[in-house]
Amino acid sequence: MIVNYDCRHFLGHKPCKFRRECEGCPHYSPFGKRILIIKLAAMGDVLRTTTLLPGLRETYPNCHITWLTEPNVIPMLEGTGEIDRLLSYSHETALQLEMESFDYLYCFDKEPKASALAMKIHSEHKAGFGMSRFGAIVPLSKSSEYTYELGINDHLKFRVNNKTYPELIYECAGIPYPEPREYVFPDLTAEIREARSELERHGITNGHLTIGLNTGSGDVFATKKWTEPGYTELADRLVGELGARVLLLGGPAEKERNRRIAAASRSPLIDTGHDNPLRKFAGIVGNCDLMVTGDTLAMHIAIGLKVPVVVILGPTCHQEIELYGRGIKIVTDFECSPCYLSKCPKQVTCMDATTVDEVYQAALRMVRTLRS
Repeated sequence: MIVNYDCRHFLGHKPCKFRRECEGCPHYSPFGKRILIIKLAAMGDVLRTTTLLPGLRETYPNCHITWLTEPNVIPMLEGTGEIDRLLSYSHETALQLEMESFDYLYCFDKEPKASALAMKIHSEHKAGFGMSRFGAIVPLSKSSEYTYELGINDHLKFRVNNKTYPELIYECAGIPYPEPREYVFPDLTAEIREARSELERHGITNGHLTIGLNTGSGDVFATKKWTEPGYTELADRLVGELGARVLLLGGPAEKERNRRIAAASRSPLIDTGHDNPLRKFAGIVGNCDLMVTGDTLAMHIAIGLKVPVVVILGPTCHQEIELYGRGIKIVTDFECSPCYLSKCPKQVTCMDATTVDEVYQAALRMVRTLRS
């Protein structure tokens, strides 16, 4: 019996999708370089790590890429053509990967379960972050040292570094970064079309200027949120002065926040809901002509879908965000920013101090660009 164990289609426990015996099979496709990416969370960081995929394909033609991530991220990566095998993190998948062998392993997470697993999986070359025998995070390669140091040196991260996240990921992996690399998303045409149909029931058509306001932020850095009064006044100006249709976006944490903003507004705002599945949420974002947001998952989805953005930044590093020429960053001038604090000790925060007029003027510039 001839078995091509090294074929990317071979399964072993059942026939492959071509349902042919290995001998003489025209679909035989040896793996090439086997690559493992470990990037579990946070979700926005997972999405922008996809910029590495084209570089890997160019550097290692015919490679086979496995990506390990958290279960809640799977929907946004599922169907991405650049990923050959997408695995949801679990005890079972960790055991499976420990039995496999890879030519290149990239771990871009600094959390214990990811970095520890990176140490246990056999790979000829490793980059990114692993774990020492003392339980501390360590760089896995010379090329990873700068990105590693950013995590422990605030002065370097906050005041010196000017590299974007995509640049840092490429450098960490030891792959040339000749030009800005876009996010790599699956085809979301169906989700965008479905969301458009729902918006049409609210009276929004392709002829309307549609602006999304993503009003919240993740639980870890609640300090990234702009103010409710700010979003309320901004919405009124966008509707009153630009004739825009304004969508309120968010998750469960923004349910009451968006309700209060809509109630306080003098304009008819459209609350898009707080419990949308991830791909449905992306479909809504894909229908916006412009997104106004903080440093959030919605920002990354908008960037990946090439939706222009106005980003309000305070406690996180604006330098690391790549907008690809399709957006404006509003960066606070507070001396203590960025800080990455989950709670701000100041009575007036950097986000509080960002004025409505600053945000509106940035949105106006983007709208004029869209209309020109």
